[in-house]
Amino acid sequence: MNSSDHSLHKPATNTAPSESTNMAVDPVCGMTVDPAKTAHHATHDSADYHFCSAGCLAKFTADPAKYLSTTARPEPVAAPGAMWICPMHHEIRQQGPGTCPICGMALEPEEPSLDDAPNPELVDFTKRWWVSAALAVPLLILTMGTEFLRLHLVDPAYSPWIQLALTAPIVLWAGWPFFTRGWTSIVTRKLNMFTLIAIGVGAAFLYSVVATFAPGLFPATFRMHGGMVPVYYEAAGVVVALVLLGQVLELRARAATGKAIRALLNLAPKTARRINADGTETEIPLSDVHTGDRLRVRPGEAVPVDGVVIEGRSSVDESMLTGEPLPVAKEATSALTGGTVNGTGSIVMEAQAVGSDTMLARIVRMVAEAQRSRAPIQAVADRISGWFVPLVIAIAILSFAVWSLVGPEPRIGHALLNAIAVLIIACPCALGLATPMSIMVATGRGAHAGVLVKHAEALQAFEKVDTLVIDKTGTLTEGKPKLVAIQTSGGMDENEFLALVAAVEARSEHPLAHAIVSAAQERKLTLDEPENFEVQVGAGISAQVGGRAVVIGNAAQMQRIGVDPTPLNEAAETRRREGAGVMLIAVDGKLAGLVAVADPIRANAREAIEALRKHGLRVIMLTGDNPTTAQVVADAVGGLDGVHAELKPDDKARIVGELKAAGAKVAMAGDGINDAPALAAADVGLAMGTGTDVAIESAGITLTKGDLAAVVRARALAKATMRNIRQNLFFSFLFNGVGVPVAAGVLYPVSGILMSPMIAGAAMALSSFTVVMNALRLNRVKL
Repeated sequence: MNSSDHSLHKPATNTAPSESTNMAVDPVCGMTVDPAKTAHHATHDSADYHFCSAGCLAKFTADPAKYLSTTARPEPVAAPGAMWICPMHHEIRQQGPGTCPICGMALEPEEPSLDDAPNPELVDFTKRWWVSAALAVPLLILTMGTEFLRLHLVDPAYSPWIQLALTAPIVLWAGWPFFTRGWTSIVTRKLNMFTLIAIGVGAAFLYSVVATFAPGLFPATFRMHGGMVPVYYEAAGVVVALVLLGQVLELRARAATGKAIRALLNLAPKTARRINADGTETEIPLSDVHTGDRLRVRPGEAVPVDGVVIEGRSSVDESMLTGEPLPVAKEATSALTGGTVNGTGSIVMEAQAVGSDTMLARIVRMVAEAQRSRAPIQAVADRISGWFVPLVIAIAILSFAVWSLVGPEPRIGHALLNAIAVLIIACPCALGLATPMSIMVATGRGAHAGVLVKHAEALQAFEKVDTLVIDKTGTLTEGKPKLVAIQTSGGMDENEFLALVAAVEARSEHPLAHAIVSAAQERKLTLDEPENFEVQVGAGISAQVGGRAVVIGNAAQMQRIGVDPTPLNEAAETRRREGAGVMLIAVDGKLAGLVAVADPIRANAREAIEALRKHGLRVIMLTGDNPTTAQVVADAVGGLDGVHAELKPDDKARIVGELKAAGAKVAMAGDGINDAPALAAADVGLAMGTGTDVAIESAGITLTKGDLAAVVRARALAKATMRNIRQNLFFSFLFNGVGVPVAAGVLYPVSGILMSPMIAGAAMALSSFTVVMNALRLNRVKL
């Protein structure tokens, strides 16, 4: 670094000691600094910086770039005043962190962030678990050594006091969050897993404390051989350690679901290269980019914002948007999406959507909202959880009563342990996590495959769909008409013919006109300015081009001007049977030829239709096009289960309604404003991401790649998600259905098997861990 890059300065001697109104931020530590009062300053690249101490100044001087980089510090977990939400009960929202009064879980930031720091609750619980584990191990050795190995490692008279010393920090510090959440659940009458943990652990600990300090209070039925009152500190201490372990594993797994959103956020670069009015280029933070700015995107760089190419040519990797690996060619007027990656060419773009208006920002918001949405199947788990906790408490009380009356000695000891085991193993955390975890993982996985789920209900509904209704244009076809044939008559040169036709069509607003003009531009033909341009409604158009009279239209248009179209009838009919639109052209009163324009069928349309049929779907086409063209397209993709042509928007919605009335579960895929009513009427609306905002807003699932292969991926995601949810619910019911009776002691009369609270705690933690890990398998599902 040159000496001119930075220099040290002392404040001017005439600076007033009063506080400056222009406060600065120390770029090293982030503290607010008054430039007039600090003695530590530096200049770098003609900019002045001020520091709180000589240490910060020295660090900056050694490596200014490290502290001036826009990526030097991660964003905070959530901005001050941001809303936090419960991951399982989304109606619970508040400013700042806290715990949910319904389930006791820690709230999470509602808005996604780039911050990859661990959840504060995860950090806290991890610390508590290490302390509890360090104390629980000697506690377990002390008690288990005495009970099973008959090794009296300490004098029996002192053993309860040593156990109390080991257990008290575990229960009263490491496990304290469980008691606060359990008490909140009782006060709010929202019983949950922490209710059971607090009651079970609290009962074991309090009983043991009383037995230690006042053993004379207990009758003979409480005493073991030797006359000692048993204590159960290990049940309380080890259970707390095991529950903390389960919470830590669950929090880590839940944090993994946020990686999908962070991966999307990281696709956008942190800076952009703006081209100034004088042609110079300046690297600026992404937040400083405004609509209309000209930006340079160099080879290998990510496109900073949404916009359009104005100079250069390149190929862009749009796999983050479409899920397709093949790069897409880009040239002048081509659209660019922020976060996609430029290939080998250098391009200049104009920014058209920045900040929260970009497609990437919209995708992130949609994924975040979908992850918080609730599938209808979750209502089953909610209803069960509503009566499950009171039922478990009743079973625990019944178990205590039965064992205290007819159990083996010491009856009260067995009764207490079995009641605690019932409370601990029945914690419904796995049941509560079964659906939300699968939805969170699935929506993140779908986003990377170009399947954006607006809400979980759409996934559940799409799994049950048996009929797929699709539009033709933009779904089966590319939605971009192209000139597919030119046939001249009378010996006219093909390029001369096309130049005359394109010159006239350049003034037309007909959808097929652009295809003809584009074809002429691709051939680099010069188009003269047309004169006396006229539209003959329902017949065609005409104009004077370079002194020549050009008339374009159908057979009736030719006959109107006295030109016989018969010589081209056969060629025109052949093109029409192929699904093309045909226009006849006359020049100077003579038949000059025809042009045929068609909307090409997507290359993978046939393959996608076959895949959809394998998924058990009927495929029906609804289109506003003419019946001939519609049938040509249907035949080209291998045949469909139904074709309806010449439809208006309300006709499409009507047919969807008729299919539903007949008992079909209907999904509608479309991309235009005219598809919006049918998208809203269907059980599930699938909006092709290449389509209009109206279509996207009307749909439950948006497919960023506008073809049927994306529909196949959406169907695969829906099936995998619902299968995963059912597996999770099965695991939850299995653990509780088997675990609660065993913990209550139903096997003891026939096998002598009892479940200790420690084993119950391990089983409870395992059930939650199993559900979470099973949900994470959706990250690897093939779409």
